[in-house]
Amino acid sequence: MIRERTYDLVIKGGTVIDGLRTPRYRADIGIAGGKIVEIGGNIPVTGAKRVIDAAGKMVAPGAVDLHTHYDSQIFWDPWCTISGWHGVTSVVIGNCGFGFAPCKPEDRERTMLSLVRNEAVPLETMRQGMPWDWVSFKEYLDSVERTPKGINVMSFVPLAPLYGYVVGTDEAKRRQATEEELQQMCDLLTEGMEAGGCGISAQILGVEGNVQLDHDGTPMVTDLMSERDLTAFCRTMGKLGRGVSQITGDMDLAEIMARESGRPVIWNALIAVGALNQHGGLKILPGVALERLKQLNERDGLRVFAQALTTNFASQFTFEDYNLADAIPAWKDLCMGTIAEKTAKFNDPARRAALKAIHEERGGLFGAGYVVDEIKVGWIPLDVPDGLALQDKYEGFTIGEIAAREDKHPLDVLLDIALYGELKSGFETKLIITPPAAMKEIANGTVSLPGVSDGGAHTKFVTTGRFPTELISYWVREHNIMSLEDAHWRLSAMPAQAAGLSGRGSLAVGMPADILVYDYENLDSLPAERAWDYPAGEWRLIQKATGYNFIIVNGEITFIDGECTQATPGKLLRHGVA
Repeated sequence: MIRERTYDLVIKGGTVIDGLRTPRYRADIGIAGGKIVEIGGNIPVTGAKRVIDAAGKMVAPGAVDLHTHYDSQIFWDPWCTISGWHGVTSVVIGNCGFGFAPCKPEDRERTMLSLVRNEAVPLETMRQGMPWDWVSFKEYLDSVERTPKGINVMSFVPLAPLYGYVVGTDEAKRRQATEEELQQMCDLLTEGMEAGGCGISAQILGVEGNVQLDHDGTPMVTDLMSERDLTAFCRTMGKLGRGVSQITGDMDLAEIMARESGRPVIWNALIAVGALNQHGGLKILPGVALERLKQLNERDGLRVFAQALTTNFASQFTFEDYNLADAIPAWKDLCMGTIAEKTAKFNDPARRAALKAIHEERGGLFGAGYVVDEIKVGWIPLDVPDGLALQDKYEGFTIGEIAAREDKHPLDVLLDIALYGELKSGFETKLIITPPAAMKEIANGTVSLPGVSDGGAHTKFVTTGRFPTELISYWVREHNIMSLEDAHWRLSAMPAQAAGLSGRGSLAVGMPADILVYDYENLDSLPAERAWDYPAGEWRLIQKATGYNFIIVNGEITFIDGECTQATPGKLLRHGVA
């Protein structure tokens, strides 16, 4: 007797890349109840509610984005764009130790302020966009679970809110936590993981050279964390026998975390020679980092993964809230304060003279490593005096071209144009293209995970959430740095395993149907643009994609040829729960 089966969706005739490095093959995929129920040839479609003709298309698992800051954005953007546009079907939030729970009602404003400068999330957007219907971390996860989602979400238990809740954020910067307070934080960590948190996260960048600062220019509370505290948190997680750590900081700290917890660690960030990211340039040469990672994993029996920056880097910025030059004290001073205070500083001849001296010392470099002369004027707002005339005069020209034309120092040009636009003038940096050989080195490391998307953060500066598209379309298709099978393994199954996303990241019978159907030859990232789609009328940089014919989350289609279906089939993924 032939068994008849009813399908919610059948994907017909696509080239399947299963995310497990299996050689590609042609097959149909049958989906029912949000899961893959059949993979094979000639699946009948008579009982299917919907059929996708995938002939000539690639069919692959959705990408897993391990490093995001959608902790607030998830409440107003169910698809966590930029990630949702670029084939990501599962994200992990709560990275770098930053988040919103636990949080006492009276501390909400201070907690939001801590995300304003270092992750560049607009304050009024957070105020208007989050429901704030929680105090505990469990209640925060419950709120995320109630919120309609077009993507799957899992969360670390970030450590900064623990300090804020128990000691007080500013108080914890002035003194060490007492033993009693530390134990209380460890108890809260246990509660958070028992509620479904996937582990601990922290940024520990210290004081010197740190561009990831608090709203007032001081280090983040986790930057000042003692080894005593870090060890206690790691041992607490280790006692639970599950979980993973995430660390933005020195690899020595990643080693401590792995040793003390006995659990995997995801270290940020592995950067290629010749590359930049939103946190600056190289902190450790990639060859040295890869050798150290090899020793930790193969010789010492630890498990330390590395998030590798796999996107070419460019940024757009205004001086309303710029922080990427904070590692240079004079620039940090210039960019701190209210608009009125910054305007006075920008006009100060003494400060300009000091900046020019630094400019000469650094060979014309600005901020994270951009050549000032190559920075382009992207826009000048119309609602400033002579806005239209200023646009005609400056937009589209580089600082170097304007400096030559006006016989001015490049820094005077940069600061003057910022002032003409009341600090809302936009500047665009040149795309820094990583040499393919250098990208191949880091992307193919034995424990390298592509990404460092920072999705939901630095929203007015960068669009690195496009990394799945760029890995496939640019690094694989154009430069052949790895096979397509290997790329999808690193985008899906490998990060799912690293973070403990149970049952995600590959295409197999019984797995959740998180699936991409895409046109390999035409997959690409579209140009970056500004969108005024945040609460409180705030704008952000966005970058969409082309070539994704269908993006499917838990068996439901969320995007068709780049257009959102408005479906919200995403789930809160509680760690330790199947």
